[in-house]
Amino acid sequence: NPESTPEGAGPGEGRRCLFFSSQDAGAEGALGPSDPYLLPSDALDSGSLRTGPSAHPQPPALSPLLPEETGPEHRVPPRRTPPAIRQGHLRPPATSAAAREEGTVPTTPAPPQLAPFTSQPWVAHTLPQGPGPQEPAAPQDAHEATPDDASTVTLMDKGDNELTGSASEDSQETTTSTIVTTTVITTEQAPALCSVSFSDPEGYIDSSDYPPLPFNSFLECTYNVTVYTGYGVELQVKSVNLSEGELLSIRGVDGSTLTVLANQTLLVEGQVIRSPTNTISVYFRTFQDDGPGTFQLHYQAFMLSCNFPRRPDSGDVTVMDLHSGGVAHFHCHLGYELQGAKTLTCINASKPHWSSPEPVCSAPCGGAVHNATIGRVLSPSHPANANGSQFCVWTIEAPEGQKLHLHFERLSLHDKDRMAVYSGPTNASALLYDSLRAESVPFEGLLSHANSIRIEFTSHQGPAATAFNIRFEAFEKGHCYEPYLQNGNFTTSDPTYNIGTVVEFSCDPGHSLEQGPAIIECINVRDPYWNDTEPLCRAMCGGELSAVAGVVLSPNWPEPYAEGEDCVWKIHVGEEKRVFLDIQFLNLSNSDILTIYDGDEVTPHILGQYLGNTGPQKLYSSTPDLTIQFHSDPAGLIFGKGQGFIMNYIEVSRNDSCSDLPEIQNGWKTTSHTELVRGARITYQCDPGYDIVGSDTLTCQWDLSWSSDPPFCEKIMYCTDPGEVDHSTRLISDPVLLVGTTIQYTCNPGFVLDGSSLLTCYSRETGTPIWTSRLPHCVSEESLACDNPGLPENGYQILYKRLYLPGESLTFMCYEGFELMGEVTIRCILGQPSHWNGPLPVCKVNQDSFEHALEVAEAAAESSLEGGNVALAIFIPVLLISLLLGGAYIYVTRCRYYSSLRLPLMYSHPYSQITVETEFDNPIYETGETREYEVSI
Repeated sequence: NPESTPEGAGPGEGRRCLFFSSQDAGAEGALGPSDPYLLPSDALDSGSLRTGPSAHPQPPALSPLLPEETGPEHRVPPRRTPPAIRQGHLRPPATSAAAREEGTVPTTPAPPQLAPFTSQPWVAHTLPQGPGPQEPAAPQDAHEATPDDASTVTLMDKGDNELTGSASEDSQETTTSTIVTTTVITTEQAPALCSVSFSDPEGYIDSSDYPPLPFNSFLECTYNVTVYTGYGVELQVKSVNLSEGELLSIRGVDGSTLTVLANQTLLVEGQVIRSPTNTISVYFRTFQDDGPGTFQLHYQAFMLSCNFPRRPDSGDVTVMDLHSGGVAHFHCHLGYELQGAKTLTCINASKPHWSSPEPVCSAPCGGAVHNATIGRVLSPSHPANANGSQFCVWTIEAPEGQKLHLHFERLSLHDKDRMAVYSGPTNASALLYDSLRAESVPFEGLLSHANSIRIEFTSHQGPAATAFNIRFEAFEKGHCYEPYLQNGNFTTSDPTYNIGTVVEFSCDPGHSLEQGPAIIECINVRDPYWNDTEPLCRAMCGGELSAVAGVVLSPNWPEPYAEGEDCVWKIHVGEEKRVFLDIQFLNLSNSDILTIYDGDEVTPHILGQYLGNTGPQKLYSSTPDLTIQFHSDPAGLIFGKGQGFIMNYIEVSRNDSCSDLPEIQNGWKTTSHTELVRGARITYQCDPGYDIVGSDTLTCQWDLSWSSDPPFCEKIMYCTDPGEVDHSTRLISDPVLLVGTTIQYTCNPGFVLDGSSLLTCYSRETGTPIWTSRLPHCVSEESLACDNPGLPENGYQILYKRLYLPGESLTFMCYEGFELMGEVTIRCILGQPSHWNGPLPVCKVNQDSFEHALEVAEAAAESSLEGGNVALAIFIPVLLISLLLGGAYIYVTRCRYYSSLRLPLMYSHPYSQITVETEFDNPIYETGETREYEVSI
């Protein structure tokens, strides 16, 4: 009973107990609300108030480490569910009654055992409080607990606790109940990781291919696809069916940077995602609670390209090819200089890029031009000094015998700026123009007295306050200079501009001639010149337009329009037609307004009304007439000035259909509707062996224009990668696999090539280029070898082996007296399985050899018998003679001293002793028809 105190227990001797409640106690006996775990008082946080020392030694405090930091023996059970809040279950250590009586309660609690959380993640379990007085723990003394990562446990006083404490220094010793909130932090189970890499140019990524999972775990898989450098990876979603909580993310890989291209919330079947580099990564995470989700992605390589280089302001760029090795050439307009590389090359890399940054075009402050023909002098792009002041000098020198003409296309100087033009290379030459002295701009131009001109410009206001554009050209003495007309053109009767040359001027659409005649003539034989100045072409304020197509420009375009303009343009086309107005550029101040009316008058029927900076607009009139009204604020300086507008109009029919699109070569088209109404689609396809370049599907838009230009079909000049061969290496002559590329396959040691080792990409008249043969295979030598067929009876093999590789041969021989029946040599033929090209031969007895052997044996027997008889005939006489001689010898040697008888035999014989040779030792003896005997006595 948490309210009771044992009798005799003094103040401060109450025992604090830590209670945990569990909703799913296991067989091990998880704690229930009535099972206390004795917690040392020093383990409690500062929320437990004390006034004096305790009656027992202070045990060490509980470790603040997280569960995974409690030591190497700590184990967190695996789980299958996603990371969630776990309920803490602490098991009390076994403590004997004797130990409690002696006060030897363990001072260090056992590590907590964590069981999977099976109830709501944030549930506070509290025990009933007694009626005694309680003091809430101070906020700074309690552990912070959040509903996201902890469960609540309650510390209460128990009367029979042996640990003591006091309430405070100022209060009397009383028994108090203190509630301390403890945060139990659990760790997330480490996932089962897998990583799969693909390098083929085409294949599939299937979620069913991940490895089996450990029990109660979850999976994190990363699929990386890497193709050849210079190629990207295109993924197409074949199917996707994910469970709730599963993650699927497709990411582009650029070095160490991952860019999310799509995730599970955006993926739909048929969707195509392209990587910006040669590597793409697919991240998949599943928990497999109720069965994992599935997905299948098809990937293939495509050729990457560099981004189209940025065109420099006041310049142009010409691109030969955007793929690897492509070149971009930059150049600037007259009067500008290129800052940076003139030529850039597309570098083959994981993400193709240009060899250097795009250059810029800037107008220099001064310079010298020698052998000048034509050019411009422009206001500098950047100030020369930090304070914005500038002093620029241009020296222009034409070839000897020529003169120079300056044409001021624009000249806007600040009051304190100065421009001076000298007819010579120095400022001591004759002065042609001084902006501080002249009252007007010489739009008719300036002529040099000799072949050089010097231009000086001084400013203290910075480049924003000044703008000028001076065109110069050299011409032969005795001729007129070549005219120039900005925003227009001219025709001439003599391209050398000799005396009597007539020039006629005309303006670009949207402009009209002013400040000069349309025709001028070269006069004065002694010092030729034009009889009048060149005219100007200006964008007019209003007018009537009746051509089938035309342009409407803001007043004074390309210069800014003036304040207080009030212009009206009326457009009229054919009676059975209507007007299509395309507003390509619109930049007005917030106080200026542009209104488009449907009809020939300013009527309430307004098609559009615009102010400020607005994007492109497309409008149709319902009648052959359309009216445009523009008004600029007279006090334009308050809101600033806009740049103006550009509008094109064209006469169109009144029907509601797009124009038909042409057929394409080596391909065909299909339409979704019989009539090409708004929303109708035309789909183009190419013949086999051709790739479509451009958009294959075009849509008729609301303005009756097609969404893009028709594509075209390009001959496919490359093969798809046939792939690697297991247990082999390959050598590719061209990684792009263009027509003519060869791939040589070589098997590793211990393997034999089955198929052609050399593949060549060749083009077909119809169809995609293909390889000359199928992909070979490298198979183990043992799997293809022929087993030894064995030995024929009464025969043997030459070079016996257990296994014979395809192509090797085996030779058989028979023992003497046997004849080989069959093939002497058989060969191992490659196959599945390999086999011998013939059966095992047979060794049969040779009949002729047998009869001959029998005759030889009979002859040998006869020969042996006759030889025995002869030997006997020789041996007996010799034996007798030997016995006689022996007896005589004994008689002579033993008895000669006792007898005086002298026999002839007692004297030495002139012959040597008899030597008997056996029939086999006698070298003269032979078995055969002729027999010879030699006996020496």
